Amino acid sequence: MARTVRTARTVRTARKAHGTRIALTALAVALLASVAACGASAGDDEDPERRSFALEGRTLTVDSDDSALELVSADVAEVEVTRWFEGRVVVGGDPRVTWEMKDDRLELRVKCSGIVADCSAKHRIEVPRGVAVTVEEDDGSVTAKGFAEPLKIRTQDGSVRVSDSTGPLDLYSDDGSVRALDVESRSVKASTKDGSVKLELGAVPDLVESRSDDGSISIGLPREVSYKVAAGSDDGAVDVSVPRDEDSAHVVSAHTEDGSVTVRNLG
Repeated sequence: MARTVRTARTVRTARKAHGTRIALTALAVALLASVAACGASAGDDEDPERRSFALEGRTLTVDSDDSALELVSADVAEVEVTRWFEGRVVVGGDPRVTWEMKDDRLELRVKCSGIVADCSAKHRIEVPRGVAVTVEEDDGSVTAKGFAEPLKIRTQDGSVRVSDSTGPLDLYSDDGSVRALDVESRSVKASTKDGSVKLELGAVPDLVESRSDDGSISIGLPREVSYKVAAGSDDGAVDVSVPRDEDSAHVVSAHTEDGSVTVRNLG
């Protein structure tokens, strides 16, 4: 009889524990749904923070882990940063963002962790003219405008957009599209593992190198000269309509493993 009592008690305990797990699971699902329904957007921050950072040299590296970035070459004496941030953590520590300049390296960090967490950050960075910029982004899109000095952008997860620039460009996304439109750069390197590449150059380039593992490539070039073109796709159509000359000093390469390749004249 004693064994029967213990067995019944065990069953009741198991049922209670099972019910608790179901309730906790339902609560977690509800919290996740609540956060997802009103996902954080940095654009909702109506009172952004601003800060200036002195820069002694002529190079700047922006090191960001989880934020959309907008970079502009501007008539400023220091690096001017505007920060928008919205974050909520239902189960976990308080969300926060940090910024710090070490030598010529601007470090931007977003702290947002927990069982139920949702954060969004955006930084607009105004860079003094004449400064060469390198961007290292773990998770976020990057846009840049107005650069006459070398610009190098690397993002692991996000798109890259560059416009109105004349300096050498070196652009890469591990997972996202790459665009360089309305630029007059003499040297453009653009590649992505998963996404398309689109380049439109307003000045005759000396070198264009583009590659995608999974996505189409489109390159628009000025009409003034002929180009030495190497274009190919493992699985897609290739259309090269610019004048070609194997001895040309203006070299263009475009290769994708899966997608179409187009090299054409603008206008």
